[in-house]
Amino acid sequence: MNLSKSNKRIIFIDHALNQGVGGAMLTGYAKALELKSEIIIKIDGDGQMDADNIPKLIRPLIDNIAEFTKGNRFRDFKALRSMPITRRIGNLGLSFIIKAASGYWNIFDPTNGFTAIKSETLAGLDFSKIHKRYYFETSMLIELYYNNAVIVDVPFKAIYGDEISGLSRFKTMVEFPPKLFIAFLKRIILKYFLFDFNIASIYFLCGTPMFIYGLVFGLINYFKYTAEHEYAPTGTILIPTLFIILGFQLLLSAISYDISNYPKRSNS
Repeated sequence: MNLSKSNKRIIFIDHALNQGVGGAMLTGYAKALELKSEIIIKIDGDGQMDADNIPKLIRPLIDNIAEFTKGNRFRDFKALRSMPITRRIGNLGLSFIIKAASGYWNIFDPTNGFTAIKSETLAGLDFSKIHKRYYFETSMLIELYYNNAVIVDVPFKAIYGDEISGLSRFKTMVEFPPKLFIAFLKRIILKYFLFDFNIASIYFLCGTPMFIYGLVFGLINYFKYTAEHEYAPTGTILIPTLFIILGFQLLLSAISYDISNYPKRSNS
């Protein structure tokens, strides 16, 4: 249905081939920039988002508190009860690994599709690096991080009905983790070894090999002495244990630094 015929303010854009949710959004974003929109809002078509929340969503952008805002369904405990338990658990786990991959430790519900962005921030993104399918929201966060964009969560009540999510749980479990792991490694390398070098860089540089060495050395000797039905010497036990503990502590310190180092206003 061509909605533009019934309302001249609506511009209907059609793809000859299905490009997924990300492809649709990138086309819409490009059109919004062409029209010189100041703020671009995304609302999913599943009926879970109340348009009355739009003023609250764009307020941090107007007040120059953030460059990008997104909804957060997890602040409303009453609404959470109506969310399917499998979706709740999946969102919690996915939220944590997306935080690590994107660097935005301050946000929650990162796959939420109720978002708003400033046009100048959007114009600075490389659209070719943003995923065109269901990984769109996550890849968007990752690109925003490299542009040092400040993101603010906006709590709102989600509306849950009988709709069925088009996102396959199996595909999410299979496809997302490898992409997120690669994104995490890339972010750490760029952030702490190419763009900058600080105390977290030293923690990562020392902690990673120590932890891996202790783990590998310990496992090799564990299987060796188990197969030979012998007791391992005390030193053989203590050395990998010490490396694992020290390496883990250094990595925890690096992660702690990273958690506090998300993009934010300098005067915050």
